[in-house]
Amino acid sequence: MHKIINVKVLEDYRLELTFADGRRGAVDLSHLVGKGIFSLWNDYNAFREVRIGSSGELVWGEQIDLCPDALYLQATGQKPGDIFPSLKQKPVHA
Repeated sequence: MHKIINVKVLEDYRLELTFADGRRGAVDLSHLVGKGIFSLWNDYNAFREVRIGSSGELVWGEQIDLCPDALYLQATGQKPGDIFPSLKQKPVHA
């Protein structure tokens, strides 16, 4: 798991994240606003209440928590196989 150790709220529902391995990047969460549980963020001040949970995830009160691994992929531009080698497909030989 790629724990988030620092979060900074940027404009337009974007966050700058720092991970325990030292990597940093920004994520845009604007596409979630107003959908289902994310209607909480219709109030931008509620979005700004983001905190880091005990497992390095992002949390907003008791309502929302976002997986740090998924955010790591988005922030770093990597693919799942890049950080989880067991997901890489092995070449098929004829």
